[in-house]
Amino acid sequence: MSSPTAILLISCPDQQGLVAKFANFIYANGGNIIHADQHTDFAAGLFLTRLEWQLAGFNLPREFIAPAFNAIAQPLNAKWELHFSDTVPRIAIWVSKQDHCLFDLIWRHRAKEFTAEIPLIISNHLQLQEVAEQFCIDYHHIPVNKDNKLEQEVKQLELLRQYKIDLVVLAKYMQILSADFIAKFPQIINIHHSFLPAFVGANPYQKAFERGVKIIGATAHYVTSDLDAGPIIEQDVVRVSHRDEVEDLIRKGKDLERIVLARAVRSHLQNRVLVYGNRTVVFE
Repeated sequence: MSSPTAILLISCPDQQGLVAKFANFIYANGGNIIHADQHTDFAAGLFLTRLEWQLAGFNLPREFIAPAFNAIAQPLNAKWELHFSDTVPRIAIWVSKQDHCLFDLIWRHRAKEFTAEIPLIISNHLQLQEVAEQFCIDYHHIPVNKDNKLEQEVKQLELLRQYKIDLVVLAKYMQILSADFIAKFPQIINIHHSFLPAFVGANPYQKAFERGVKIIGATAHYVTSDLDAGPIIEQDVVRVSHRDEVEDLIRKGKDLERIVLARAVRSHLQNRVLVYGNRTVVFE
């Protein structure tokens, strides 16, 4: 939409009257709700919702919306986030040697499939520097090994600060981030094949081929200190058969990784993902 909007993502203990209270906050201040979605997790006893409304005609200036809503949220023990649709996030893409997810994200960005800036690519290898130069994106080569990992993470964090990065996308970045790094910069999305944990380690497609799998997949998730166990944002699968060779599995897997990562990044940038515990609600 050309007209800017405000977005609230809310989770709180479930109770009667929540929809009315949240909607009335917007109505009482002259707002026009254009999207409203909700979900109740009965097992967790939580109510989760996403509300989006037009800022045109809204009586509260942007800087007053958060404190005004907080007065309502606090008595409800609610956790909430406020976003604005005309805020343009800045993304850093991290890669190693594989280029399929990197090219896909850049292409989708240039095709205006999502609104963001991509000013920075970080890699532990030099192979993809030409891609960055082709698209006029700054490329920083930071080699990482077990001996220099913590030292190099300090450099990576400094680059994220310098470039004012809001989101890191691990587009087949084949290194494990430390818990300390994640604590200092938690907004990270990763993509991997869905063979985990059944096919861990190197050559997962070879192992899957040897097992004669009939479905392969890809998973995009937020990164946490628990390796490959963060809240899942998006997943998809494709069928394979006995006629497929390892190369076919790799080709199909890469296609899935592109699509799943793009969907996850788009949902995050559109403020459609609400994380609670180790789970997510992704509002359509």
